[in-house]
Amino acid sequence: MNHDDSERERELFARLEADMTSRSGPDAGADLVDLDKARSATRPDGADRPIESADGAQAGSGAESADRAEDESADPEKTVVVDSPGPDGPGFWDGARRARRLPILPAWVRSRAELAASARWLAGYSGHITAYHAVRTPLYAGKLALRSPAGAAKTVGAVGRWLADAEGAPLRRWAVAEANAQEYFRLSRQRDHRVKLRALLFVLASIVGVGAAIALYVLAPTWVHLVTGGALVAALGWIGAPADAPVITRAVQRPKADKLTSDMVLRALGALGIPAINQAQAKGRDGLAFVAPITRDGPGWRAEGDLPFGVTVTDVIDRRERLASGLRRPLGCVWPEAVPEEHTGRLVMWVGDQDMSKAKQPAWPLAKTGSVNLFKPVAWGTDQRGRWVELTLMYIAGIIGAIPRMGKTFLLRLLLLIAALDQRAELHTYDLKGTGDLDPVGDRVSHRHRAGDEDEDIEYILNGLREVRTEMRRRTKVIRGLPRDLCPESKVTSELADKKELGLHPIVIGVDECQVLFEHAKYGGEFEEICTDLVKRGPATGIVLLLATQRPDAKSLPTGISANAGARWCLKVMSQVENDMVLGTSAYKRGIRATMFAWADKGICYFVGEGADARIVRGVFADAPTADTIALRARAARMLAGTLTGHAAGEAVESETAGSGYDLLADILAVMPEDKAWNEVIVARLANLRPEVYQGWGAEQLTAALKPHGVSTGQVWGTTDAGKGANRRGIKRAAILAAADTESDGQAGAA
Repeated sequence: MNHDDSERERELFARLEADMTSRSGPDAGADLVDLDKARSATRPDGADRPIESADGAQAGSGAESADRAEDESADPEKTVVVDSPGPDGPGFWDGARRARRLPILPAWVRSRAELAASARWLAGYSGHITAYHAVRTPLYAGKLALRSPAGAAKTVGAVGRWLADAEGAPLRRWAVAEANAQEYFRLSRQRDHRVKLRALLFVLASIVGVGAAIALYVLAPTWVHLVTGGALVAALGWIGAPADAPVITRAVQRPKADKLTSDMVLRALGALGIPAINQAQAKGRDGLAFVAPITRDGPGWRAEGDLPFGVTVTDVIDRRERLASGLRRPLGCVWPEAVPEEHTGRLVMWVGDQDMSKAKQPAWPLAKTGSVNLFKPVAWGTDQRGRWVELTLMYIAGIIGAIPRMGKTFLLRLLLLIAALDQRAELHTYDLKGTGDLDPVGDRVSHRHRAGDEDEDIEYILNGLREVRTEMRRRTKVIRGLPRDLCPESKVTSELADKKELGLHPIVIGVDECQVLFEHAKYGGEFEEICTDLVKRGPATGIVLLLATQRPDAKSLPTGISANAGARWCLKVMSQVENDMVLGTSAYKRGIRATMFAWADKGICYFVGEGADARIVRGVFADAPTADTIALRARAARMLAGTLTGHAAGEAVESETAGSGYDLLADILAVMPEDKAWNEVIVARLANLRPEVYQGWGAEQLTAALKPHGVSTGQVWGTTDAGKGANRRGIKRAAILAAADTESDGQAGAA
């Protein structure tokens, strides 16, 4: 042992003994350790630090603040505990009251339509498998017969190896090779015992088997011989079948999709390039706190969890393509969604087995049979999970927006076909694209129909909308006059629509490429004014307006219309502006983004309506032949019910254009002898002059009708019936004369 080390150790022990002897207790100069200070010093996150107010003073009030200030003046580094002891969250009863109750039965069981569809699918699936194998039964029998000799040889060989204890031969050969005599003799004795016992069992089984075969041959009828022989041949043929050539082939080829696991989800989220997720995973955390197990949800998998603090679901939706790449799935299989009733960091990821746009859609119940009651929900599309999504067309106004070639017109035609299957509904269909996509409905069912954007087409549509607004005003009077027990909610009901004498049947108007109307140089203002009125007041009177456009901006889709439409369908759009014009303000910020749809996602849209949050829906694909079939069925039902009218019935619908038959400026000059007058006075006089034209006009409609002529209205002083003076909106005779002279000069110049 080193001498210097031993001397140093003796010195240390002596010093320690002297130090312990000098201290008689804890008060004799002992050093006290501040545990709170020590804990604070060891916490890397700096928890339990003092709370300071805006001016740098520590927060507190009353005596507690004074005591705390006194303590802190004595020890400025003393910490203040911020998190008070107590329960980690709400109590049991508070949590139970706010708990979300999961349905006892799955949705497909509670829905009669889905249950029936599932039963039909199961019956069809089972029937297909049965028929497939039944047709191939002779082929299976031939295969078994041909393979039965090989099966017999395999059976004889297997019995021989069993009798000879062939399974122990490798061990005996090993003992011989290793020259292990003791082990070899032990294995040989074991073999002798096995062979004797098995030979005895074989002889007994042979005697019993041969005797049973002779008895069966002598005593049993012929059909038993055939069944027994067939079963024996089938068994030998099954044994003789090669492993790579089974007797029975598959009747159904199931698509193979890997099970979604937590590792796959976390790997995909880590590939998105979101800093907060990457930092969490770099520190050993997952990057997603799962709140429920990953479960099977329809034809796919559902994962739900909380993203790291500061990360929102919209951050993930913006990187949907990367997410699909991280999951190694097609883009149409991956659908990240937000949970509206939860915080913005709660992510629901549904990963389907097949691309939504390519998956086979269930058969539409209305494709071949059935009718519709527009006052009740009807299926029109399926969600990502293949479940039907329903819509009640009454009491709404709808907007369909998308870029070209994404299925906008087909979706509008589908909704019009649904309306056509209610034989009470009166349809007005206007195809401003002019390609005839709405002709299957318009030519066979519609009361008014026009395809094209020529001047006469625009005027025809304008007259039709004017008639509808006049009809809306008539309906408001009828509804107001009905007893409360018949009309308790002051709106048209299915029972009231059945009463033909009231004339409250549904009216459904479908306009494709509606921007052509609102951007029209001459009548755009009046179109906007009428459609805004129909969107606001029409639903309660049984009038439904459906507008479709490929340019959903403020000019082609006025805000007064887009802000009051209760149903919205948004297929693929290119930017946030179009997205929010169709789906509503701030929809893009809430994660409802139709910009994420791919070019292959034709017919897939975000749907807002029916009292639910935005849903991704794939509309039923009804091509032209299917639309013709449905429209012919709707026409036949209307002919039986006597409700086929107007264009479809070959009747000449009044089509007087806005510029023929009367002159607005001339009529105003005829009823306005004074220099200035209020709009409401002029409208009343015009209604007396031409009731068939001006009946139902209001002051606002007169203002809109004068805009194309360059006449503006303003505040005009007048006298009421009671003799009191007042300022109201009106026009001046001089302005009408100037506009009339200008138009007459223009017509003369053109001539």
